[in-house]
Amino acid sequence: MTYNVGILGKLISILNILFSLPLWSISLLLIVGASLSVWQKKLTWTAAITGALLGFLIFLSAGFFGLAMLGTFFLVGSVATALNFGTKHKLGIAEGDKGQRKAGQVWANAGVAGLFSALTLIDPQNTHLFVVAMAGSFSSAIADTLSSELGAVYGTKFYNITTLQKDARGLNGVISIEGCLIGLGGSILIALIYALGYGFDEFVVYIIFGGTIGNLSDSLLGATLERKKLMGNNGVNFLSTLIGSLATLSLCFL
Repeated sequence: MTYNVGILGKLISILNILFSLPLWSISLLLIVGASLSVWQKKLTWTAAITGALLGFLIFLSAGFFGLAMLGTFFLVGSVATALNFGTKHKLGIAEGDKGQRKAGQVWANAGVAGLFSALTLIDPQNTHLFVVAMAGSFSSAIADTLSSELGAVYGTKFYNITTLQKDARGLNGVISIEGCLIGLGGSILIALIYALGYGFDEFVVYIIFGGTIGNLSDSLLGATLERKKLMGNNGVNFLSTLIGSLATLSLCFL
C-alpha cells in the first residue's frame, strides 16, 4: 500500500509540474516532438508543423490531457502502422512511404479535434462539451487506425460491412471481429485518458460509443464513397472523426 501511494504521489507531482509549465515550454515540447517525428520518418516536415500547431491549439483549449490524447493517438498509431510492416507489404495493404504521414493525413485525423478546440476559445462556457467531442474524435481516429492496421494482420475472417459477406482482406470497407475489438480497445484508451484528466463519469462511456460509431462510419464510407472513388481516404477519415465526435456530443443532450 505504501508503495502504491508513493507511485500515485509521484504521478500527481509530475502532472502538477506539467500543468504549471508556461506556454513557451509546451511550444518547445511540441517543436522537439515534431522534429523527432521527422527524424524518425513518421511525419513529413509539413505534417510535423501541422501537428505541432494543432497540438498547441488543443493544449490551449483542453490542457495537458487534451495534448495527451493527441500524443497517444499519434504514438499508438505509429506503432500499429510499423508493426508487422513486412507482412502488410507482402499482402499489399501497407501504408505508402513506409507509413510516413503527410499534412493532409494529420489534418484528416486531428482536424476535427482542432476545430472543437477553436470552439472552446470562441465559446468558453461550453468548454467541457467541446472537450468531450474532441475526445470522441480521437476515440474514432485511434479506433479506425488500430482496426485497419492490426485487424488486417490479426483478423481471421473478413467481411464487407455493407453486405456482411466475406470479402478480401485490406479492401476499403472490409472489417473483422478482431479488428473491431482492437479498435474498441483504442477507444477505451482515449476514454481512460479523458477520465484521468476530467473524472470517471458518463462521458467516458459516451467517448467509447462515439469512437465505435466513428470507426464503423469509416468502414461504411470506405465501402461506398471511397470504393467508388467519390471520396479519398483523407476525406473519409475526416468525416468519420466528425461523425464520431458528433455521436459523442449528441449523447450529452439525452
